Amino acid sequence: MGRSVNLKNAIVAFLVPLPSILFYLYFLDHFHSNSSSLSSLWSWCFHHPLLLANVFFFFNVNVLFWIIGHIQSSNWMIDLYWTVIPVLLIHYYATHPSAQFDGLRSKIVIVLTWVWSIRLTHSYFRREKWQWGAREDWRFADMRLQYGKHWWWISFFSVYFSQQIFLIGICLPLYVVHSVDKPMNIWDLVAAGVCLCGIVIAYFADTQLHNFVTRNTKLKELGKPMVPNLDRGLWQYSRHPNYFGEQLWWWGLVVFAWNLGHGWTFVGSLINSMCFAYVTVLVEQRMLKQEYRAEAYRLYQKTTSVWIPWFRSSAIAVKDKDT
Repeated sequence: MGRSVNLKNAIVAFLVPLPSILFYLYFLDHFHSNSSSLSSLWSWCFHHPLLLANVFFFFNVNVLFWIIGHIQSSNWMIDLYWTVIPVLLIHYYATHPSAQFDGLRSKIVIVLTWVWSIRLTHSYFRREKWQWGAREDWRFADMRLQYGKHWWWISFFSVYFSQQIFLIGICLPLYVVHSVDKPMNIWDLVAAGVCLCGIVIAYFADTQLHNFVTRNTKLKELGKPMVPNLDRGLWQYSRHPNYFGEQLWWWGLVVFAWNLGHGWTFVGSLINSMCFAYVTVLVEQRMLKQEYRAEAYRLYQKTTSVWIPWFRSSAIAVKDKDT
């Protein structure tokens, strides 16, 4: 990718959330200066913080990202903003005039969300070789070929509108934390521990995967046989430890919300886990289509847990005995 394109994509990525940010700052300024005589628009913004977040998402992400995606013929930006939108949402919820919350709990969740975001953003750029918009998600690229001339409108729903359901839904605990003022208790520490474990597991799993892919790339460049499968480190106990860590993070947030009397917010994390299940199937089908690793991966599937880390089965010993 040329430097000019890389710079252009970086500028676009930084500018694209400005419509929502500027509107919200204008609302805050208007509210604090005229709180006693709000117009119908500002009154609605005050009384419906969750709906306002959905309005921001619809116009600033669904519509604007979709238009930019068509102009660039690539839907790369939603992948990057998966790591940013939760941070924007939590600060929106925390600063909204109607917010009420325990200060210490809020600070803990905000810090954890920033740590999660930095970890995932670092993983994204490391994977993309520190470039902005180098490529779009392979699943979107496959769908682009699958739907052909209809992709222009299907992409709005499959790439963007679906993300609104996922992201707003999965971030509901962040809203709950800033809408219920209840003193902290032991369950908040449990929730924080689960979230932190998820971040750490995902970081080490992604790092091990990155190192494996990097080594294989070098072997391929040297004309040497590539290692067919990663089955060391965390990947010795789970076929997708990065997915497991990511889900731990989101379910840890659910514990925060459950402790505040809003356990129903598990729906967002449940939908996310179901999506991870579907993506897991797609990823494994893709692995089995690669001839040099198909046999090794089939054995890996038989001996290693899908998500939850666990000891490997004895199938390897049986195979060794047979050979």
